[in-house]
Amino acid sequence: MDTAIRIRRGEAADNIGLGDVMHDAVRNGPSRYTAEQQAAWVPEPRKGADWDTRLASQTVMIAEQAGTLVGFMTLEAPDYVDFAYIRPDWQGKGVFRALHDAIEQEARRTGQTRLHVHASLMAQPAFAAMGYAVTEQEEVAIRGVAFRRFAMEKSLRP
Repeated sequence: MDTAIRIRRGEAADNIGLGDVMHDAVRNGPSRYTAEQQAAWVPEPRKGADWDTRLASQTVMIAEQAGTLVGFMTLEAPDYVDFAYIRPDWQGKGVFRALHDAIEQEARRTGQTRLHVHASLMAQPAFAAMGYAVTEQEEVAIRGVAFRRFAMEKSLRP
């Protein structure tokens, strides 16, 4: 059985699978959000034209194992980490770090001097471990439900 994780660029054919990864991570993974917040955040797996358009404008890096999508992270040009989701069974196994390394490499390749993100309560520790600092604690509403999150930033200067 092949247990190696492979990191690759995403393509349009992956989009439905990415929506499923996101749904699985939010709805079935460990969470510091309530069930109401989780349902408002990701009521169902994302798919369709709006999802395809959003992903098409970003660099998408995918982690897969034996052909199964286990996580993904995206870079919205020039320096914003938009999505970062890992399936629950793969959290804590280095997938986040591998994806982030690929995103950071892409940002450096295009001459960026920083990365920034809006991290959920669950993602904040992982981003902090990658060298991000909290610049602001925020409260946002999704479908009328309030969420706490963190604006975070990392310098890419040598």
